[in-house]
Amino acid sequence: MSDLNRGIMKFDGADQPRLVAISAVIILGSIAALIVWALRVAYAVS
Repeated sequence: MSDLNRGIMKFDGADQPRLVAISAVIILGSIAALIVWALRVAYAVS
């Protein structure tokens, strides 16, 4: 069992590269969206 199949991702196939890539895109996209939102709110960038 790989390390990626432990923790909160306790299901078969959690260590598949496709699922890891999708998760990474969702997480990084969310972080980027929050940064953009924070900059727009704080500095009124249009």
